[in-house]
Amino acid sequence: MSAIEQTEAARPRGTRLPRRARRNQLLGAAQEVFVAQGYHSAAMDDIAERAGVSKPVLYQHFPGKLELYLALLDQHCESLLHAVRTALASTSDNKLRVAATMDAYFAYVEDEGGAFRLVFESDLTNEPAVRERVDRVSLQCAEAISEVIAEDTGLSTDESMLLAVGLGGVSQVVARYWLSSESPIPRDTAVSLLTSLAWRGIAGFPLHAVEGQLSAERH
Repeated sequence: MSAIEQTEAARPRGTRLPRRARRNQLLGAAQEVFVAQGYHSAAMDDIAERAGVSKPVLYQHFPGKLELYLALLDQHCESLLHAVRTALASTSDNKLRVAATMDAYFAYVEDEGGAFRLVFESDLTNEPAVRERVDRVSLQCAEAISEVIAEDTGLSTDESMLLAVGLGGVSQVVARYWLSSESPIPRDTAVSLLTSLAWRGIAGFPLHAVEGQLSAERH
C-alpha cells in the first residue's frame, strides 16, 4: 500500500493509529499537498487538514515543515535508488538491463502520487539539506549503473561513472518530458526507443572478457 493509499485508509479524524501508521498517513497527506502546491505555498495547516488530524498531532511527529519535507524526500529518494538497483539486478543480458533501468525511471515519474516532483522538480533546491539529498540519490544511482559498466567493459571507474551519469540523466529527463508532454507514445514504446538510442552507444564498448570483440548478442 502506497503512502497516499494509507492516507486515504486512515483519514477519518479522531481515529487512533499506531505511531508508524500515523507517520505514514501524515507523509501521504504531505506528499499530496507538497506535490500540488510546492513547498513554499504549502502550510502545515493544509497538511493536517488533508490528513484529518489536528496540527498538534502533526507536530508530535514532525517538528516543522522542513523536517516533514525532508522525511518525505528521504522516502522517495530511497524508492528511486531501490528501483534502479532492482532493475540492474533483474537480468544478466546487458541490453535488457539497460531497458529495465530506463523503465525504472519511467515508472518512477509515472507513479500517480507525483513523488518524482519532490526529487527532480523541487522548489526548495536552494536549501542545502534538500540539495544534498537530491545530489546524493543521483550519485548513488549513477554509482550503481557504473559498477555494472565497469565490470562488463573494463573501463576505468571515472570513465564508467561518466557513462553512468549520462544514462541516468537521459533516462530521467526524457521520462519527465514524456510525462509532461502527455505523449501519445505508450510507455513501453518510449522505453524501447530510448533503449535503442542508448544501446547503440553503450554497445560500442567491448565486453571486458572478450578483449575488444563485440559479443554476438550485440548485433
